[in-house]
Amino acid sequence: MRHHGGGGGGGIPLNRNHVFDSNGPDLRVRGTAQQLFEKYLQLGRDATSAGDRVMAESYFQHAEHYFRILNAMAQAQQQQQQGQANGQQRRAPMPEGLSVEGGAAESEAEEGDGPAGLGDQPSTGESREIPIAAAPPTN
Repeated sequence: MRHHGGGGGGGIPLNRNHVFDSNGPDLRVRGTAQQLFEKYLQLGRDATSAGDRVMAESYFQHAEHYFRILNAMAQAQQQQQQGQANGQQRRAPMPEGLSVEGGAAESEAEEGDGPAGLGDQPSTGESREIPIAAAPPTN
């Protein structure tokens, strides 16, 4: 799969109209994530009805890939909308001389309202060493 267009980071594009070039198992397909999902799903059904279980599984795996992209885009859009709604509620004029540091951002991080699925995480002030393979002693 190859992404066209600008933007860096190699992340999933947030635009539902983003066009993907997909190199499938035996053909090349181009379209949005929704179009590719539907196309690979139909190709999988056709291969199943033709009795080619291996090709059908390959098509279904491609369909699942684009299904996951659609879900990731929907989640990102939902988070973006929630962030905009929260930003509008919290906007208040800042008195002169005050900075954002030590404000709402730090108190939110302490409340544990971070992204779902991360569980208990160490606070940002707490450092944790991760052991790396021991290097041979130097003389």
